[in-house]
Amino acid sequence: MTLGLRLARVLGFIVALSPTVTRADIVADLSSHSIAITTGFTGASVVLFGAIDGPGDVVVIVRGPERDLTVWRKGKIAGIWANAESVTFTSVPTYYALAASKPPDETLSPAAAAFYRIGVANLKFAPKSNISPERARVFTDALITVQEKAGVYSPTHAKIAFLGDRLFRTTFNFPANIPTGVYLVQVYLVRDKDVVGAQTTPLIVSKVGVDAAVFDFAQSRSLTYGAIAVVMAVMAGWLASLPFRNA
Repeated sequence: MTLGLRLARVLGFIVALSPTVTRADIVADLSSHSIAITTGFTGASVVLFGAIDGPGDVVVIVRGPERDLTVWRKGKIAGIWANAESVTFTSVPTYYALAASKPPDETLSPAAAAFYRIGVANLKFAPKSNISPERARVFTDALITVQEKAGVYSPTHAKIAFLGDRLFRTTFNFPANIPTGVYLVQVYLVRDKDVVGAQTTPLIVSKVGVDAAVFDFAQSRSLTYGAIAVVMAVMAGWLASLPFRNA
């Protein structure tokens, strides 16, 4: 993929997902609308800041691009522990983080939190196949546990600090294994246990430099990439064996 096409796609995302405000009671922005993953990338921090018009609490969700995800459960097969069964969920956020000025369970009604999917417990995961609700719950809990251990789901909420009565800010720290794609930063103004204002802002996470070129080549020409990888592995093995042959 050429650099011009990559930039065009990114600009297209920014135009399509430009900040929209449902009400003028809250305005927010990011210190950066893009995260560039380069060789040696160890993570990044993005500051969100904004202002509210009048009293209220603020809740912010950062949601990564949605993808299908398969969860495996191990079991004994012929006396050996191995992957025994699996469930594939559709439209799973690859990243989920939450920040709030106060604990969401104190400021939001359960119905509002469920409707806006605020909190990991309110995420809805749909299995591809028809399975019982009990089995779906077991695999859903396992999915959340795996994502939390990977650092891409936050089990708790970060703190949003108010500077005075109207200005607020918070910082989101993204791990080194953050998935690429278009992220949505959703900012909610809460009053009387309900959401009364909202804004959505995009955040682009993309690979740049050599890593991006290798990734694009692997995606567009997977067979050629696989053949090159095999040849390189064979060459590495042959070179490693030379000192022993000369001994």
